[in-house]
Amino acid sequence: MIEQRVMVLLYLVALSETFQQCFSFSNDQLVKPENVAYHKGSSIILPVSGNVYPKGYYHATVNIGNPPRSYFLDIDTGSDVTWLQCDAPCIKYFPPSHVTINKPSLPVISAPHPLYKPSKDIVKCNDPFCALFHWPNSVPSKSPEEQCDYEVVYADHGSSLGVLIRDVFPLKMTNDNTAFPRLAFGCGYNQEVANGVPPPCTDGVLGLGNGKSTILAQLRKLGLMQNVFGHCFSAQGGGYLFIGDNILPSSEIVWAPMSRKFSKDHYSLGPSELRFDGQATGVKGIPVIFDSGSTYTYFGYRAYRALLYMLKKNLNQYQFEDANDDKTLPVCWKSTKAFNSIHDVKNLFKPLILSFPNSKNVQLQLSPEAYLIVSDRGNVCLGILNGADVGLEGTIIIGDISMQDKSVIYDNEKQQIGWVSANCDRLQMPS
Repeated sequence: MIEQRVMVLLYLVALSETFQQCFSFSNDQLVKPENVAYHKGSSIILPVSGNVYPKGYYHATVNIGNPPRSYFLDIDTGSDVTWLQCDAPCIKYFPPSHVTINKPSLPVISAPHPLYKPSKDIVKCNDPFCALFHWPNSVPSKSPEEQCDYEVVYADHGSSLGVLIRDVFPLKMTNDNTAFPRLAFGCGYNQEVANGVPPPCTDGVLGLGNGKSTILAQLRKLGLMQNVFGHCFSAQGGGYLFIGDNILPSSEIVWAPMSRKFSKDHYSLGPSELRFDGQATGVKGIPVIFDSGSTYTYFGYRAYRALLYMLKKNLNQYQFEDANDDKTLPVCWKSTKAFNSIHDVKNLFKPLILSFPNSKNVQLQLSPEAYLIVSDRGNVCLGILNGADVGLEGTIIIGDISMQDKSVIYDNEKQQIGWVSANCDRLQMPS
């Protein structure tokens, strides 16, 4: 959501009445429900752009409206709310910086329309979706006919305030059918970022959490596709996002059950044990959460200190020293000559392994490429941050850096998360 953003896992959703009179509607033509074609057992594929460094985020290109226009939405598995910056009064918005890309095997991404013009289909307070969105809290409105407002506040202090509306999402399916469902999402007219943080270069956020109000849950309820999705972020930049269950990658996927005990609202695998170069670290019982809304990975204080100790002990045999003048990330090292890429140093660092005692023989391996970057100053920097700095004392957050060149699948139907190494530069359909 912001360049090199702090994780956006934790969020609050609250009703706001302050800005109710600020919203107005356009005269966009509506698509009638009878024109929507539903097809079970299919999927959609969305092109992805961005990178971990220097941009700090990956975003999907989503078509919305009639006629459809393309918008860039930050991919966030750590929240349920999908919202889009709106062309409406009282707006405070971020001017997005868009580019056109064309990657082999993926659709051409054209420059999106800068601001979304809202449809007339407003979600009202008496709409069941409004109650679902605000669950478990009640909907504090003066009249059932009032608009259903939303406010989402992220852990990095960014926020979006607006109203819930519905509009057409044209979906080109992998079975060559096209559907035009009307889906509810946030039309944001007041966005904020923390002081000193550069504004994002996206149009909004695609919330892919496991709540009942997400775009995913709505597609499932309409009978359009299963509540299964996955992303494949390339370390070279770009990738793809798929929604649906019929284009899962190979049978080599490692599956682990989601854990509701440690986190009811996020994609958690429960407690883990940390190993460094195959050796035990003594760090056990720390729950792991997958959050694509976080650029970097976060370790709780105990795991972070153990990791730093082992990394520095390992680096003592090489000509590395602290690069305290490089503020790219909290911990950077330099050598006698500048590094050009991560390939220059990956053989000098050791792999990390997270094993899950509650899931027999399940391990998540983090190669050096999954936790290091090379800064624009030619130093190697640690892409695992101290979770204590953002209030995560005893949790591990797996961010984008550790999910690169992996197909990561979130199966909300079977309540499991899977991953497998993949070439995210090119989509390979299963045979």
